Amino acid sequence: MTRAAKRVVLEVLGWALLVVGIAALFLPGPGLLCIFAGLALLSQQYDWAERRLAPVRVRALRGAAEGVETWPRIAASVSGALILAACGVLWIVKPASPGWWPWAESWWLPGGIWTGVTQAGSAAIALALIVYSYRRFHGKPEAVAALERERDDRDGEHQPGHAGEHQPGHAGGDQAEREPSRPL
Repeated sequence: MTRAAKRVVLEVLGWALLVVGIAALFLPGPGLLCIFAGLALLSQQYDWAERRLAPVRVRALRGAAEGVETWPRIAASVSGALILAACGVLWIVKPASPGWWPWAESWWLPGGIWTGVTQAGSAAIALALIVYSYRRFHGKPEAVAALERERDDRDGEHQPGHAGEHQPGHAGGDQAEREPSRPL
């Protein structure tokens, strides 16, 4: 693959993941994970994405740690993922509309099979992330503490007058995009 083609593919995929991640913050799905993945791809091309990558990573991991802190949270997360999987199966099977359904048959389970596939896929990803979070964070205060330190270190970098502060115009500072206006 040529360099230009690789750049286009990475950029399109990065933007797509970023948009899907933002949507998934409000819809079922792994929003922060998609945002992180999109920023990771875009950070290869843009400085602004690289600067936002670490804070999003820390927030995503902190959310993962909080999600498995207590058994009620774990049960709620697993229940939500299983309900999403059940809805996906329902959409895939698409039974006839029940007698109590007041609207036209076409309004029963709209979106077709791909809606069900997306729901089932999101449920599988959610369950995998719950298992990952449980194995990494549950009952491991040292892992959560390391995450807190990383967050505090990141926050300290952005305090005025901090030695690691980003200063425009200095070497390694705020340059325009890595490849600002190069044609695709």
